[in-house]
Amino acid sequence: MDYYTRLERGNLSGVSDSVLDAIAGALELDRAEHDHLYDLARAANTSGRKRAASAGGSAPSKVRPELQYLLDTITGAPAFIGNNRLDIVAANTLGYALYSDMYRTPSRPANHSRFIFLDPRAHNFYTDWDRAANTNVAILRREAGRNPHDKGIAELIGELSMRSDEFRTLWAAHNVRRHYAGTKFFQHPVVGLLELNYQVLGLEEDPGHTLTVYPATPGSPSEEALQLLASWAVTENIAETARSQVRA
Repeated sequence: MDYYTRLERGNLSGVSDSVLDAIAGALELDRAEHDHLYDLARAANTSGRKRAASAGGSAPSKVRPELQYLLDTITGAPAFIGNNRLDIVAANTLGYALYSDMYRTPSRPANHSRFIFLDPRAHNFYTDWDRAANTNVAILRREAGRNPHDKGIAELIGELSMRSDEFRTLWAAHNVRRHYAGTKFFQHPVVGLLELNYQVLGLEEDPGHTLTVYPATPGSPSEEALQLLASWAVTENIAETARSQVRA
């Protein structure tokens, strides 16, 4: 991890791919760690002019209307679009309903990291909060490595480091992680336990954004719970409330 630290500080430049591969092999890095090493090396080799041009290039906190149309066609599973700061920038009705607790605070845009580390409700929402926290930090560190001059990411990391001892400790561990598919468990305050599969897809026409969909296994109790969640969301106007707060 000392090599990561030196790279993150910009102390290494001119490192060849063969050297990076040798380091990755010697350290037995997994795919996420290997990719992170390359991201850091590229950042160290970026010229000052290119760094200045990329500074402040945060992914937008709004999406094209066509992407919202896409989300709205997904009616049987929660779905949302996030950016590289882990903001939720758009969602379908079930997506807003799943993360309804995030929208109980005035902070906008809704952000996974702030919710996990700064909102006590997150400890109930995630059945394994420690795992959620570790995963969140590992993803954020990878994004920081891929976008080392992104002011939005840097400001988020600074805020969380100031306000959360747990975040500060996990950030110091230098873990990174790929996060594209798997299973998550949520304890929703309205419908109870949800076991949902997740798939994360990159949006090539919208750099820095990903589409995440949480389908339940067909015929499972979680599928029935999502149906109840959808009914509740309509009754309570969850999507309209969340979107109006975002616009405000």
